[in-house]
Parts: sequence; structure tokens; C-alpha cells
Amino acid sequence: MSLFNVFSISGSGMSAQSVRLNTTASNIANADSVSSSVDQTYRARHPVFAAQMQKAAAGQNESVGVQVLGVVESNKPLNVEYAPDHPMADGEGYIYKPNVNVIEEMTNMISASRSYQTNVQIAESAKSMLTKTLALGQR
Repeated sequence: MSLFNVFSISGSGMSAQSVRLNTTASNIANADSVSSSVDQTYRARHPVFAAQMQKAAAGQNESVGVQVLGVVESNKPLNVEYAPDHPMADGEGYIYKPNVNVIEEMTNMISASRSYQTNVQIAESAKSMLTKTLALGQR
């Protein structure tokens, strides 16, 4: 694998982790929202990653980057709370809260942040190696 491929792979990793960080931030921002119906309640979202299989399937034995296939909503049950005095309560006195677990989301955010930073360090290392290689040619 050439050093130029490293930039492509680490760049795709940074892009994917950026989507993961933004999705996690959205989940945390909406964790305390309340609604009066199941249909209007925010649901946790999670990105789906995959290797760029087109390159791998084409018979290239090189490493491949990451692509974001999409963002899916969690199918965990919503948090239903009986609060008849709440202004958003439905006719039966229930309010609906998102299925976001803030502790899981914070853990996910730390993991995504570290993965992003690792990809940055890989790109910096490749840049340093290329710079040193070019310097060899100047002597």
C-alpha cells in the first residue's frame, strides 16, 4: 500500500467518525425532550459503517476505507412516564421520552473522538514519512 492510500483511508475514517460524533451529539441534545405521542418522539439514531466493498470486490488486495451506509433509528422502546399534570401529557396522562441512554452516548462520543484522533495521527505520520522521503531526494 502506498502512502497516498493512507491519506484516503484515514480521511474516510475521519469522515465516518465525524458523522458518528454529530449523530451522538444529536442524541444527547434530544435526550430530555418530551412529546405527547409515540409518533412525534425523538428516537436515538446510529450511523451504519461498512468497508468500501466495491474496491475489495474488484480484486484489489489493498486496504479499503470506510463509508457511511446511512443513519438508522434505534428500535429500543421509548420511555413512557405517567405525568397527568404535565402540559404535554396525552389524554391518558402519559408523556413520551426518547430512548436515548446518555451514558451510552457519552461512551460512544469518547470512542468516536479517539478514533477520529487516531486517524488524524495516522495521516500526520504518513505526511511526515512523505516529507522525509522527499528530503532524501534533495541530498
